[in-house]
Amino acid sequence: MSRHRRRAGRGTLFIIAGLLVGSALIRIGDGAGQAFARAPEKPVPAASDRTVATGPECTTPEDLRAMLEAFGERDARLSEREAALDDRMQALRVADAEITARLTELEAAEAALRETIALADSAAETDVDRLTRVYEAMKPKQASALFEQMDPAFAAGFLGRMRPDAAAEIMAGLSPEAAHLFSVVLAGRNAEVPRE
Repeated sequence: MSRHRRRAGRGTLFIIAGLLVGSALIRIGDGAGQAFARAPEKPVPAASDRTVATGPECTTPEDLRAMLEAFGERDARLSEREAALDDRMQALRVADAEITARLTELEAAEAALRETIALADSAAETDVDRLTRVYEAMKPKQASALFEQMDPAFAAGFLGRMRPDAAAEIMAGLSPEAAHLFSVVLAGRNAEVPRE
């Protein structure tokens, strides 16, 4: 019995295996038919044989050719503009460097000029102080005679710098008109100074 069962079991396995193989062949056959239908009739040339043209040349439609030419021209114009902008940027960088150098020179010159003006102002101030002391040391009658001949604004400047007692003695020796005029100038010197 065991032999008989083994033979029956083997037969069933062969039948199932046969059905599976048949199913696979049907599926492959169905796909293979489509693959054979799509295959090219002429063989594809080898890489060394491709230099020879085998079919009609590819032509570009006229409207596409015009568009490609327009794009090429536009690209050339843009390249020219970019080069011009690069040149301008370089020129601006050079000009900026020159301006910076000149500003530095001007600042140095301005500082030197300030020092010179400060020295001149200091020297002038020293000279005016010395002359004021000279007028204060003079006899009041002699100083009054000199002040009568001076421009009122100039004379008032000296009188405003003098010690009050020396200025009073000189003013006492002036004519009433000159004393009045010098007094008006002295009183009005600071009239235009802002109060707030």
